Amino acid sequence: MFHYLKYFLFHVIGLAAAAAMYLGSDWIIYGLIVIFGGYLLLDATLGDDITTPDFQHPGILTAQLWLALPLLSLIVFSFIWQVSPGDLFGLGEFLTGLTGYDVLAAKAEASWVSNTCAVIITGLMIGMVGTITAHELTHRTWDPISMFVGRWLLAFSFDVAFAVEHVYGHHRYVSTTKDPATAPRGRNVYYHVLASTITGNISALKLEAERLRRMGYSTLSVRNSVLRGYVMSAFIVALAFMAGGVEAMLLFIAAGLFGKALLEIVNYMEHYGMVRNPELPVQPRHSWNTNKRFSSWTMFNLTRHSHHHAHGEVPYQDLRPYPEAPTMINGYLATIVVALIPPLWHHLMTPKVLEWDEKYASDEEKVLAAEANRNSGIKGLMEHGQVTTQQA
Repeated sequence: MFHYLKYFLFHVIGLAAAAAMYLGSDWIIYGLIVIFGGYLLLDATLGDDITTPDFQHPGILTAQLWLALPLLSLIVFSFIWQVSPGDLFGLGEFLTGLTGYDVLAAKAEASWVSNTCAVIITGLMIGMVGTITAHELTHRTWDPISMFVGRWLLAFSFDVAFAVEHVYGHHRYVSTTKDPATAPRGRNVYYHVLASTITGNISALKLEAERLRRMGYSTLSVRNSVLRGYVMSAFIVALAFMAGGVEAMLLFIAAGLFGKALLEIVNYMEHYGMVRNPELPVQPRHSWNTNKRFSSWTMFNLTRHSHHHAHGEVPYQDLRPYPEAPTMINGYLATIVVALIPPLWHHLMTPKVLEWDEKYASDEEKVLAAEANRNSGIKGLMEHGQVTTQQA
């Protein structure tokens, strides 16, 4: 039973984020500190989870994923209510009468600090409740319900194109120069967020156009799932405007873009510096892995990324830990923090990348790695690239 319940931590965190919006003001600030700090602390203290339980009722685990759509809708509605003028649908008055806590007074005390924290929390939830769940669901291309839920979850971060590019592009080209999501050695995360977003959308449009042409349909068609995805996101933005006006709409856009940026930051740290002989199949060694217990439980085993890329069709509960795979700096949120500080990132990752070259790379990949090192602009990598060339 515990192995089923542990994945509901995800939903508890989402509900806590929504509750912070209604409690308002300082509670939003405290909520951000608790959620973010809790991840860092619990990943640091709870160690690794390398268990591989046998689940007899996988339908429960699928239902947990589907619940993300109403949960994220609740979180975003709570956010729009908090940052919009007035009392949307009279909800504040209702909650005050129900609980005795004056949520309208708390809302009136909102400051630019609490509103900024509200944007960050909502962006975190769009990234975690939305994108992480959608990542799992949109791999289930045989299941129309999962695809429907996953695409709408991605619409909150303006990234329904991910359902095409990730499954049919990224998984095919990962750790090669053809993959927008694989950051080459020396790239900083801020440039990667922009570059991967643009090239990823271009790739998704091309992949979808090719699919439609094979089927004999026009690219400019309602059958184009990428274009439909843009409309889905525009629909959510329009709802935010109708519910809370221009300011609420702009704040929601900021939260959605932050959620999208989180995806690209995660891509950055999952694949940074990896190289692969494109003639060889993807193997566990071509992704950075982590088995931090709290991240694993609250992110549907996204942490077991090495197995996921080796076998993308395997559902999250059946992913194996691969403790021998290349390992990230720490759990997901801690590694995100490090990635946001480029000098610290390169200081910590340069020895990891060089260890990968030595321990994991094939002979062909050692040649690719030496070239990547020379082109990286990172002193420690460039020096190693020169030495490798001289030895060759």
